Amino acid sequence: MNSRRTRLGSAFGVILTVLVLVPTGVFFARVWQDNSDRHDSTQLERQGVEYLGALNPLLSSLAEYQSSALQGVPEQPDTLKPAIARVSEVDSRLGDSLNTKDRWAGLQDKINKLAKPADGGALNIYEQHSEVTDLMLALYGTIRRNAHLNRDPDNDVSNLQEASAIDMPTTIVLVSRMGDLANILQNTSGASARANVGVQFGESVLAVQAQVNSLTDNLQAAVDDTKSPTLSGNLVSTLDAFRRGVESMIRGANPGGNPNVATMSTAQSSLQTALNSLSGVTLKEMDGLLSDRASNVTYRRTEAIVLGLVAIGLVLLALIWPTLGRRREPAPVAPLRPTGEPGRDVAMTMPTGGPVYGNNPYDQGPQYGGPVDPTQRERSGAIR
Repeated sequence: MNSRRTRLGSAFGVILTVLVLVPTGVFFARVWQDNSDRHDSTQLERQGVEYLGALNPLLSSLAEYQSSALQGVPEQPDTLKPAIARVSEVDSRLGDSLNTKDRWAGLQDKINKLAKPADGGALNIYEQHSEVTDLMLALYGTIRRNAHLNRDPDNDVSNLQEASAIDMPTTIVLVSRMGDLANILQNTSGASARANVGVQFGESVLAVQAQVNSLTDNLQAAVDDTKSPTLSGNLVSTLDAFRRGVESMIRGANPGGNPNVATMSTAQSSLQTALNSLSGVTLKEMDGLLSDRASNVTYRRTEAIVLGLVAIGLVLLALIWPTLGRRREPAPVAPLRPTGEPGRDVAMTMPTGGPVYGNNPYDQGPQYGGPVDPTQRERSGAIR
């Protein structure tokens, strides 16, 4: 009976173990997969931030290159080659994961062709350089999408990535074009040509104002909903300098009248410096937020492993414990005779009564009076 109960208990323990382990294993697998996806996504976003940081110096150098080319200086600025080398190094490491190798190769080829200025005057040179900066903006967008920065779940990172990958580079390009169109407009003769350039200049002024408003809104939204204790403080000074540069640039543009090229040139230089500083602060803060997220994901991964091992250990202990308990059970002891039960005393010495038959002290012959004579026949009252 006990053996049957033991077998039933063991079978029940195995069934219960399976019922516990299966859902626990499924839950652990889902948690692990979600954790791994978040870890990989965060690492990919950090790669995108690194690539964006390498593009910013190149974009500023291309803007400088465009302005100098329109002023009749065909030589590349000194900052261009180091900027290209830096982007090439980053692309060699991250280009496969971000799928940017082909786009960067095409952009690099276009940059090299800028060494031969386009024929036909300033507007053609302007269009030649504008094509290159358009490709640069497209590369920003490619990195943003392929790094999944545009799908980040946190509001602060989402707003910062839009400001860093869209608003700031677009503002740099538009500000540069606005200043260059002002120079072209000043040096253009003929009513038709001036009207054409004037329309482009007016559109660039409106585009700069709209892009600056978008940039300011995204930065403000990031500050209003962030976990970073340093974002607000770091953005204050650089954002103020940027706004002052924009105001000076718009005053120099003099919408509706003739632009003041000297004022715009000074404001453009200050604005470019402020934008570069603002971009650096924004990317640094964004990388810090992503780094904190990666650390949290790593901690949760370690926590999941520890909890999984603890669960397995408890299940194994539950299976082994009954076996250990049975091994420690004492051997059964024969029951003692109850106290008060009449015992049968066995004589330890030969009795003095009749003769003993064999070696058993209880096998004594009956005594009927005197000693027994072995030669005497048995008396009996029975009738023969």
